[in-house]
Amino acid sequence: MSGMTPEEAVAHVVATNPTFAVAPTDVDGVTFRAFQNIPPNVPALMAAGHAQHADGTLPYLLYEGERWTYAQFCAEVRRMAQVLATSFTVGPGDRVAIAMRNYPELLASVLAISSTGATVVFVNAWWTTTELHYALEDSGARLVIADGPRVERLGPLVDELGLTVIGVRDGAGAAAHSYADLLNAAQSDAPLSVAIAPDDDFAVMYSSGTTGQPKGVVQTHRGATNAVFSWLMQAVIAPLVDPPAPDAPPAPRPSALVVTPLFHVTATHPLFLLSLVAGAHITLMHKWDAAEAVRLIEAEKITRFLSVPTQSAELMEAARTAETRLETLDYLGSGGAKRPGAQVAQLAEAFPNAGIATGWGMTETNALGIGMIGDDYLNRPESAGKLHPPVQELRLLDDDGNDVALGQLGEITVKSPANMRCYLNKPEATAEVLQDGWLRTGDLAVMDAEGYVTILDRKKNIIIRGGENIACLDVEGALHRLPQVMEACAFSVPDDRLGEVVGAAVQLRAGTSLSVDEMAQALDGQIAKFKLPVQLWTQDTPLMRGATDKIDRRGLQAACLQKEKT
Repeated sequence: MSGMTPEEAVAHVVATNPTFAVAPTDVDGVTFRAFQNIPPNVPALMAAGHAQHADGTLPYLLYEGERWTYAQFCAEVRRMAQVLATSFTVGPGDRVAIAMRNYPELLASVLAISSTGATVVFVNAWWTTTELHYALEDSGARLVIADGPRVERLGPLVDELGLTVIGVRDGAGAAAHSYADLLNAAQSDAPLSVAIAPDDDFAVMYSSGTTGQPKGVVQTHRGATNAVFSWLMQAVIAPLVDPPAPDAPPAPRPSALVVTPLFHVTATHPLFLLSLVAGAHITLMHKWDAAEAVRLIEAEKITRFLSVPTQSAELMEAARTAETRLETLDYLGSGGAKRPGAQVAQLAEAFPNAGIATGWGMTETNALGIGMIGDDYLNRPESAGKLHPPVQELRLLDDDGNDVALGQLGEITVKSPANMRCYLNKPEATAEVLQDGWLRTGDLAVMDAEGYVTILDRKKNIIIRGGENIACLDVEGALHRLPQVMEACAFSVPDDRLGEVVGAAVQLRAGTSLSVDEMAQALDGQIAKFKLPVQLWTQDTPLMRGATDKIDRRGLQAACLQKEKT
């Protein structure tokens, strides 16, 4: 039986499956195409997924030998929501922060906080005390759920900001409250009765920007749920485009291995939130280890692996060492950074049962965006793919806001209900990128006649190190605090493992010197370690300038990298 084209399949599903019905929807005076019959908010995804998890009886969550059925996990969410609402008076209008590594309590806390009507504030677990101070002050979050290392870093801020800290696992003894004790003492696991509108705020996620300070991306419930159902729809479309053989066995239950931080959208949205309504199993790793990932994929029959490109490359090497092809994998995707084109065919050969996939999305789009899988990707390894249907619209614009011709370079600009509501407390920055529902992303790309988008550059001065966004001005601000430095310019340096790392050129004050090790020691605790330059070029003359007398970042980068070659 021949399959439909992707466009035909989308039209068929939208027209015939009520779950994916789409209609114009007004949000704050802007009309979007949006799903009409999906759950109205993020907590409602739990109930919507109950049947997909065999009425809650199926195993749902695994961490280091600890297991939860779906019913057990949802009961924990409801108990913690009751605790937050009754013991800490958390409710609509409040913001509650989560600061921890990928523990099961992070997943439960996301849904518990949002079940109260409050907004989840995702905190980067790698941040220093100074960086945590900024995010908590900016967001106004005064209740923080944190693990041990984060409890320690929050210590100096408790009195200053008036924080209440709930300790998770190794943080329980050092915090004022223990998550486990509160959960055990909870009197009820009944669901809260709270009115949560689709356009209420679901979360604040911090994303590095060119201002040097992280920007709080405000995501709504409608944005998150529309992203989730856009991905869920892909599973419905796939067999229509590529029909299985009549005697093919049923598809296995989806099972995802989470290996990227859950304070980023790559893990929270297309893995965790999607798992609720997709009936998927979730496995969390304590810490990334490629050999352990191979073991878990085989032991737990993992079908879905979504990571930054570095991790998929390391998984491939570990699988080769273990002499396995990880035959249960049917999806191997990348997010957070572009995968090297040469790696695509290598992964397809190493994992023949897996559809090798790529995706582009942003915190500002709830991770929804562009992607492709399988032969499409193998044939176009440098491309980002096509726009995910059916609620998004895409334009490539020039600097004046005009559409560019096919094949011409333009800024990726998207309109969808999944776009952020705003940047928290930054109306000017919001106005720069959001206009009449269209989000100007800062990524420059070309599109061909078939709709495939190839990203060529970034307008933003962002370094993407293994999926972590690093603002050049953030690094430069730290370097300028060093007494030896007169001026500094940070830029990306290619790296085989991480894709990009931080490099910097600095003008030193007369009679001083500065090595990479001295710099790292001086900046210890000032910025996160992953932001520290790993290569440093020093000079006693002013840094290269352009025609407007601004530092020529690209020219300086090229000159420094050329010196490295010679």
